[in-house]
Amino acid sequence: MNAHVAVDWRHVAAGDALPEVVRGPVDRTQLVMYAGASGDFNRIHYEDAFAQAGGFPTVIAHGMLSMAFLGQVLTRWVGPAAVLRFKVRFKAVTFPGDTVTCRGEVTAVRDEGGRHLADLKLWAETRPGHVTTLGTATVALPR
Repeated sequence: MNAHVAVDWRHVAAGDALPEVVRGPVDRTQLVMYAGASGDFNRIHYEDAFAQAGGFPTVIAHGMLSMAFLGQVLTRWVGPAAVLRFKVRFKAVTFPGDTVTCRGEVTAVRDEGGRHLADLKLWAETRPGHVTTLGTATVALPR
């Protein structure tokens, strides 16, 4: 288990980059393991002929796997209890063999309800400029 980094809310500003998380290369064993953990047994994630019938050259990774990788960006930065809101939009697929690089950036910092909050943009890409998942989040910055 990886502990989150120490974040001092007084030094967090819009434009700050979050520590990146790199995962991969994604392999078929990971897809099977994720299917078991998530309960998503859609054949597009493990059967080539099914994926090819859908227009893909091979199986594709679960979109939620990329979301989980982005979640690691958040939890490594501030810890899981600090995540107040987290949502994503899937833009492109990830294939076995792809390495997924996940990044984040602070878009705003504000005080609300006695808490120091940071709004974030997040993204996962399989190669520079090829974004597969876009996200946003709000976290409570530790005091």
